[in-house]
Amino acid sequence: MARILIAEDEKSINTLIKKNLELVGHTCSCVFDGEAVFDELDKKTYDLILLDIMMPKMDGFEVIKELKEDISIIFITARSAVGDKVKGLKLGADDYVVKPFDMLELQARVESVLRRTNKAENLFCLGDVKVDLAGRQVFYKNTLVDFAPQEFLLVETLVGNRNIALSRDKLLQIAWGYDYEGDTRTVDVHIHNIRKKLGWDQIIKTVYKLGYRLEVKQ
Repeated sequence: MARILIAEDEKSINTLIKKNLELVGHTCSCVFDGEAVFDELDKKTYDLILLDIMMPKMDGFEVIKELKEDISIIFITARSAVGDKVKGLKLGADDYVVKPFDMLELQARVESVLRRTNKAENLFCLGDVKVDLAGRQVFYKNTLVDFAPQEFLLVETLVGNRNIALSRDKLLQIAWGYDYEGDTRTVDVHIHNIRKKLGWDQIIKTVYKLGYRLEVKQ
């Protein structure tokens, strides 16, 4: 997984982002002003920076202009004007996320940027199960499992958001698409099939009155 630097001066938002990204396996460090970004980069190498624009000492635009390292950048900011978005992207940012944002959307954008830069996780292993995310194949005890495309999309969603409780509606939105109009019981049927094929009865937890969580010990 990736090493991510979170540059956000609002401590509650910084902590929330760190907690959620670490739940899915990333390693995160936090800074709270623009100058601290460069102090941190002197100590460690990072794959991605989540960068607020309105920060003390140096704003996000100033930071990206001064960066010498080749690091992916996602701006996270309350500034929603088109001009700000255009400026951020022209300065070299890989993406631009406006507050308030959904954490699942942010995680999806993080994974998208990491995939484009070949820093994304391509192989997920848990016990007897190996999920080849790049090849879109699943193996159980070294045997290729016959998975329908929709079953794989659901596995991919659970793996990408592991240790996070996802509602049935959210799983439909992510794995089936926002225009899916089916019954949420469709999710239950697919989860049943995945559990049976992979022996994941105790790995995919049912979250009472909500949905499911892929439980992976860090």
